[in-house]
Amino acid sequence: MNKFLTILFLFLLGACSLTASRPKEELSLATAAFVAAREANAHISAPELFRKAEYYLLKARDTYRKKYFDKAKDYALLAKKFAENAEFVALKKATLEEI
Repeated sequence: MNKFLTILFLFLLGACSLTASRPKEELSLATAAFVAAREANAHISAPELFRKAEYYLLKARDTYRKKYFDKAKDYALLAKKFAENAEFVALKKATLEEI
């Protein structure tokens, strides 16, 4: 009985580690949003938002390397949000300057 419980415990422990999914898609989308913001000159037009996006993207990559996938996903989503907002502000300012 003791061997059975030990094997069952090891099996359940191994199954828990298999359920953690890597946030590759979230990191990819955050990186794409960051690049788009940079191409829209968000680092000039909306530097605060752009720096926040850069900070969270770096945090996401760092936590991903350390295998904290839940935190990496959260940081990637924040990076994407701030990058998209920075790009929007930059494009809005560029459009208003053309008028």
